[in-house]
Amino acid sequence: MILIFVKVETGEHENGVTGVIRVLICDDHALVRAGVRRLLEAMDGVEVVGESGNADDVVMRARQVLPDIVVLDLSLRGRSGFDALGELRQAVPETQVVILSMHEDVLHVREALSRGALCYVVKDAPPAELEIALRAASSGRTFLSPQVSAPQLRSYRAERAPGDVENLPRRQREILSALGAGRSTKQIAADLAISVKTVETHRSRMMEALGCRNAGELLRIAMRHHDRP
Repeated sequence: MILIFVKVETGEHENGVTGVIRVLICDDHALVRAGVRRLLEAMDGVEVVGESGNADDVVMRARQVLPDIVVLDLSLRGRSGFDALGELRQAVPETQVVILSMHEDVLHVREALSRGALCYVVKDAPPAELEIALRAASSGRTFLSPQVSAPQLRSYRAERAPGDVENLPRRQREILSALGAGRSTKQIAADLAISVKTVETHRSRMMEALGCRNAGELLRIAMRHHDRP
């Protein structure tokens, strides 16, 4: 995953271009860095001010060059991009963060945003998405690739709007309530006089309907629903 920190200069430059976005790239693969550099340098008003290959170095370089945006790979060798992200937000708080990552799951996206990243772009996205993210970050706005924004929104709604549970079929609401009460799959099957496989099927359908990425998210929703007055 790549984090992009961006700093925008609003003054006039020798080439007559204003609002240049200064970018520091961090990825532990030299070929990836080279490809991202070429892509960014082809964009109007974007200047690559450096490259880095690990978490410690990107923090040091960010302090030195004060970029507008940093591009950081979360899957760095040694300390992770998440570690670098937290330190960058403290070391260069005016620098914005755009993430360019191979990971599309909700947990990676949410963790990156919670640690201060402003934009999240997946590595197989069209190049135009990266430019959109840079422009958005330089203006203090958030951008997420469509591949991650839809699952993120579904998960957020599932956690923040437990009333959506009421849209589930009656049998699924019964199973969800039992899960929230701490009943196991076998116990629920026995209580409702249905097979274990049927309970598991309902659980899978509930996870899809509520936007859950794993059984842990479903259990958290079940517990909140069970605790509601």
